[in-house]
Amino acid sequence: MDFLQSMPRRWVTVYMPLGIFVFVLLFPFYWMGMTSFKPNAELLDRDGNPFWLSSPTLDHFRKLLFETPYPEWLLNTMIVSVVSTFFSLFASVLAAYAIERLRFQGARPAGLAIFFAYLVPPSILFIPLAAIVFNLGLFDTRWALILTYPTFLIPFCTWLLMGYFRSIPYELEECALIDGATRWEILVKIILPLAVPGLISAGIFAFTLSWNEFIYALTFVSSSEVKTVPVGVITELVEGDVYHWGSLMAGALLGSLPVAVIYSFFVEYYVSGMTGAVKE
Repeated sequence: MDFLQSMPRRWVTVYMPLGIFVFVLLFPFYWMGMTSFKPNAELLDRDGNPFWLSSPTLDHFRKLLFETPYPEWLLNTMIVSVVSTFFSLFASVLAAYAIERLRFQGARPAGLAIFFAYLVPPSILFIPLAAIVFNLGLFDTRWALILTYPTFLIPFCTWLLMGYFRSIPYELEECALIDGATRWEILVKIILPLAVPGLISAGIFAFTLSWNEFIYALTFVSSSEVKTVPVGVITELVEGDVYHWGSLMAGALLGSLPVAVIYSFFVEYYVSGMTGAVKE
């Protein structure tokens, strides 16, 4: 690492690439925040500075929170994301434990099949799923989303937890079997406490995917009071060819905060969980 000791080389090899990366990563959030606080006069002014604002306002947030059903969209998104994440984690834990720890014949092909199921794009599945949802009488309800989101959450969470369960020593499980523990006791009292970082990583990914999902929410929900944030912001704040950019950006900014807060609280477990998932 001697090439990093001199300041010019450090600027070229560390600071400049890191600065470019941070700029590219954070600029969309900066633009979103600037637009959400700009008054309409500044948004439509071609002579003004597009990268700065002179008269910040909260009118867009007031319109979003008090003149649109945005609070209901936010509540719907939270309920659907939390419930579908818990359902998916429960099923994924059972599937990943069975595939990686029980060592039955065909476990490896089953794991590959689950991974390939995750690769199927939602644009192919939403048509047959729409027919199933309609026949079950769940169209235009939260349950339509809660029961369809696990179709893409469970394969991904199972694949992630398989990698993490593989990193837990088998000797712990064998000792517990010798002492008379059942498989369920081993899973609850030994495997799950050791797999907390992996569970948090899978939960964060599942929550993020369900929070940002658009195609299923657009297809299975039509009433304004049942819509989620991604669909509600796009369909309710765009009137024909008129885009309410201030309210759109304010809705996107508020909608991204819960995911950012979750990542900031569990970032340590998230990193360690991903590290354990990729280890052999």
